[in-house]
Amino acid sequence: MATKRDYYDVLGVGKSADASQLKSTYRKQALKWHPDRNKNPGASEKFKEINEAYEVLSDPKKKEAYDQYGHAAFGSGAAGFGGFEGAPGSQTYRQGPFTYTYTTYGGGSPFEDFSAQGGPASGWDFGGFSDPFEIFEAFFGGGLGRQRQQMIRYSLKLSFLEAARGTTKSIIHKGREREIKIPAGVDEGNRIKFSDFYVSIEVSPDETFKREGFDVLVDKRISFVTASLGADVQVPTIDGLVKIKIRPGTQSGTLVRLRGKGLPRPNTSYKGDQYIRIIIQIPEKLTWEQRRLLEEFERAG
Repeated sequence: MATKRDYYDVLGVGKSADASQLKSTYRKQALKWHPDRNKNPGASEKFKEINEAYEVLSDPKKKEAYDQYGHAAFGSGAAGFGGFEGAPGSQTYRQGPFTYTYTTYGGGSPFEDFSAQGGPASGWDFGGFSDPFEIFEAFFGGGLGRQRQQMIRYSLKLSFLEAARGTTKSIIHKGREREIKIPAGVDEGNRIKFSDFYVSIEVSPDETFKREGFDVLVDKRISFVTASLGADVQVPTIDGLVKIKIRPGTQSGTLVRLRGKGLPRPNTSYKGDQYIRIIIQIPEKLTWEQRRLLEEFERAG
């Protein structure tokens, strides 16, 4: 058996690549090597190799195991992990009351066929895409075949916090109201497939929170005095206000990291971080007394 290539080399990324970079690179590579578009010999194997690499590197736990043990982490004796080299056939997974099935045909790609019985199909993560058909939309400009074309598509607009925390919404489907559950951490453009329809997610921009992959960035403005002397200040997170300590002498642009306070990756235990960017506010106008005190401060220095 030929030696497997390093997964990072396969995707063309470094070990420090974040989730957003991995997904962006994967999309480009998958589009380039998909056998329905690329007729060169070996395109199918290359496409399979790209999918295998991304399936591991996009999963924090699998990535950690791969970084430590390499391909040996996914050999026949490695519990809890699986590759794409098994025999073709259908495999079924259960999550709560729902059953999820995907079928592989020869090439072993998890994108070839997917069905869900009993409820939302958002519980299975297909390589960072919100559903297994999303990659085909990228390949063929929305042409997903007769089964996909017959499905009804709804657009659902969420606030940033609804997308971050997860929410329950109602839609009118075939004349009756349907309640649907949106998992925490969904993003703009994600699609969630239900039994006979799917929902495309739109997320409104937020004045406070800025999303970077699964991390969140918040600007916190403080006074010159607070930056100089230090203090405890409150900052917003997606879970509510928290108190952080501003160290004496903090400079404008300093980033304070709050581990695990970012966005959850849907249906996993992984959560990103939140970064607080400190911005020192300089008053535009000073009273006579304020000016005098600052001049004394300058002379004392």
